[in-house]
Order: sequence, then structure tokens, then C-alpha cells
Amino acid sequence: MTFSIQQMAKDAKAASVQVANLSTQTKNDALLSIARHLRSNTPAIIEANKLDLIDAEKNGLAAAMIDRLMLDAARIDSIAAAVEHIVSLPDPVGMITKNDVRPNGIKIAKQRIPLGVIAMVYESRPNVTVDAAVLCFKAGNAVVLRGGKEAINSNKALAECIHQAFVEHNIEPAAVSLVPNPDREIMNEMLTLSDTIDLVIPRGGEGLIRFVTKTSQIPVIQHFKGVCHLYIDNQANLDKGLAILLNGKVQRPGVCNSLETLLVHKDVAATFLPQVATEFAKAGVKVHACDKSLPYFENADLATDLDYDAEYLALEIAIRVVDDFEQAVLHIQRFSSGHTEVIISQDISKTQEFVRRINSAVVMVNASSRFSDGGELGLGAEIGISTSKLHAYGPMGLESLTTEKFVVTGDGQIRG
Repeated sequence: MTFSIQQMAKDAKAASVQVANLSTQTKNDALLSIARHLRSNTPAIIEANKLDLIDAEKNGLAAAMIDRLMLDAARIDSIAAAVEHIVSLPDPVGMITKNDVRPNGIKIAKQRIPLGVIAMVYESRPNVTVDAAVLCFKAGNAVVLRGGKEAINSNKALAECIHQAFVEHNIEPAAVSLVPNPDREIMNEMLTLSDTIDLVIPRGGEGLIRFVTKTSQIPVIQHFKGVCHLYIDNQANLDKGLAILLNGKVQRPGVCNSLETLLVHKDVAATFLPQVATEFAKAGVKVHACDKSLPYFENADLATDLDYDAEYLALEIAIRVVDDFEQAVLHIQRFSSGHTEVIISQDISKTQEFVRRINSAVVMVNASSRFSDGGELGLGAEIGISTSKLHAYGPMGLESLTTEKFVVTGDGQIRG
């Protein structure tokens, strides 16, 4: 049978009506079943993932992308644990967020409701298949999943676990629909289906997100890239600063909350940068340094504005020595992508000023940028990170997958 994205979207729209009216208990029971099926099907998921990894090696996929693609027993268990954590989170559907009484006695409430059908467009991270499915589901939505060709076998195996759980609980499988063909033309058609799809959330490289934003006739949550900054103030605890720098750059460089630019106050540069150089040499970090920081590093390149604007997603970083706090703030305001910025300082007045003036989605004080993640911030598994301010900003969890309606209750009042 010829695949039809139009029919898939229509089926998802119909399923969204059922999902929107499921009780919290039914949704949670289904989620627990999904976690159980993920664990029981771990060998089959790994075998499917191996096929994707073989193709990735043949096609010369970058190491960071292969890391995102790889699934093993520990990662699958982590995905299942994230599903179980979502069970413990409050169900936003039906939540009352406003409750006022007008002078004429009319009661005004606002109540959270599902968005409807969400289309996820993503690349080589198969965990997104489960994260997106279960978050959309708990928030009362249906979802159409369009993963990249790199993870097609893994995604099918994961989606099968979800459908097994849905069948057990008499939930329409179309509530989580996986596009079985990653052909670009199918995605292009999907992005025109504004009658059946209510929101598009792309996750992946900047090129993909800009393409989706430009092409879509449906509202899009945007997250073009994560140029995350770390500023080491002259009042910083340098030991903490070094640990946070290494955690943010070296632990997992291929993710969007890794650090891409280091700013160092000139008063501590001579003490701090030699330590950075030693640790970066051990870790194999490539450095793009300003003229003031260049002498501290062997084999570093002179940094340009292009380097300060880059999301490397690799063991690579841009470094600049700044004259003062003000210059650091101005640099971040110029080059920020709106993702995550960090200040290391013991000066409370400076940290408060940093928080006030930097309006990225996540602003951190004396903590690693790696905490800029839905799970770490208490949202459960995140569906994505929005760097545009409508309608959500920052890591998106359950509440971000709902909207609000007004509920007005009167007793016969009429407007004069």
C-alpha cells in the first residue's frame, strides 16, 4: 500500500480526540507499559540500532552524531526510566491556572488543554522518538514522528514498543505515528498540513531547523543552535570554574547544552588560562583564542567573529579575555543564540546583574550548562528547547505542550 502522510495526519487528528479525554490514570498506566516493553524488547532494539550504526559508519557520519545515534542497554534503561519519571509528574490537562471573579459576579478561569496534533522532525537521536511520544501523550496530544534516515530502524523498534502498550490499553495506535519513510518530499508535504497538524517541533542541526521554519505552513518552535557561554568573573572561585568548564565542554560535546565560548576576566586570565590549557590538551580540545588568550595555548587558532558565533558540537571552543563584566555581558548579548549562559562569580551583585541583563532561555550561576535540560530542571524528559519566546521558551516539558482556554461561569448576567 502506498504511504500517505495526509492519511497519517488525519488518523492522528482523530486519535487526538481520544487522547485528550483520557484520564490521568489511564495515561500513566499506558506509560508504565511503554517502559516495560522498552526493557523487555532491549535486545531487539539494540539489533535494530546496530543496522543504523553500520549505515552511519558507511556514510561517514560524524562521531558526535554517531554518539547521539547509539543505543545500548544502559541508554534504553535510561529512556524507560525517563518514561517512568513522567508518570510521577502532574498531568497539566485540566489544570486551572487562573480563577477570578469580576465585579458583576462572573467567574473567570483559565484551564490547560492539549494542543492537538504535534509533528516532530528530528535527526539521529532515537531517544527523541520515545521522549516526544510520551510527553505529547501525557499532555493529551497525538504526535506524528518524522525521524531522520540515520535512525530509521531504531525508531521503528522503539515505536513498536509504544504501540504494543497502546493496544494493551485500548488506545488508538495512531496517537503516536511514525513516518516510515524519511524521504524529504514526504516531510515537505507534512509541513503543509495545517488542517490536521497544530504545531511543528524540529530537533536537530541548524540547517534542518531553518529549513523547517522556512518551509512550514504550520507554527514552528525554533531552536536554531546552542551557542552557550561561560563567563569567569574576577571574583570567581577558579576551581569551581575549571570543573564547570570541563563538564560543559568535555563530558558530552555533541549536545546543545555544551559550552561553545569561554569568556575570562583579564584579572584572572594569567592564573586560570594555564590550567585550562593543561586540561584541554589532555582532553584534545581545539581552541580558537583571542589575541590576549592565544599565548596560553599551543596550536590554537586566532579567533574571529565566526568562531564566536559557532556551535561546534565537538571538542572545540572559542576563548576571549574580556576587560570587565560589562564587556562579557555585551559579548554574550551579541553572540548569544538564546540557549544557556553561565556566570562563575562569588560576587552576588554581579550574578544578580547577570541574571537581570541576560535573557537567554536558561541563565545559570555557578552551575554547569549541562543542567540546561528538561530532566535536570524537573520537567521529565524534554521534547525540545525553544530559543524563540512564543509560545514556550527554554526546555519544553508537559506544560509547554498545552495551551489555555478561558472558562467563564455566570448566573444569567448579560452585557449592558
